[in-house]
Amino acid sequence: MKKPLASSAVSEPVAGSDGDRRGADRYRTVWRIAKVKRDGDVGLWRVRNMSDRGMMLAADVPIAIGEALEIALSDAVSVSGKVVWTEGGRCGVAFDREVDVAGVLKQLAAEQRASGYRQPRLPVHTEAQVVTEEGTSKIELVDLSQSGAGYVHAEHLEVGKEVDLILASGIRRKAIVRWSKAGRGGLWLTQPLDRADLESIRRFQN
Repeated sequence: MKKPLASSAVSEPVAGSDGDRRGADRYRTVWRIAKVKRDGDVGLWRVRNMSDRGMMLAADVPIAIGEALEIALSDAVSVSGKVVWTEGGRCGVAFDREVDVAGVLKQLAAEQRASGYRQPRLPVHTEAQVVTEEGTSKIELVDLSQSGAGYVHAEHLEVGKEVDLILASGIRRKAIVRWSKAGRGGLWLTQPLDRADLESIRRFQN
């Protein structure tokens, strides 16, 4: 269960651009990737800064003022809010309820230091191809990050094996089988995906 972060209701949206910050709202620079859910879509967007009442996100996909967003900063930490401005591949989000940004960042830092931490992943259900020395076979991808992919495959792929991964969109990346067990596995992309490739799940839908 995700931990609640709310402290009190926001009486006035305050997320602003760099030139429109209010003195009572201290913004902290944050460089991380968040999983953003909105109506009919999910993507991995960059977090640029964050305060108790809002945050700035960066993404090149179209974003509309008034959109409701659910923003997962990790598997355990999420916030929600609405877009209050957009400009040049960035948008400002006013939280539905205030958060303790200092506490949130402390928790995220502790999670990142813990064993087993992994980057936010984009949930997908799409067919892809794996090319090995033995030939080409189809796999089903179940999640994606910039440097990793989870998959389901009828055949066993040997751990440590080098492969080429071809996504439904035609993107091709070299990868290494990181783990494989009972028809499931994980790939480490030695050629990471571009950030923009993961901003919308729609490009991976068959």
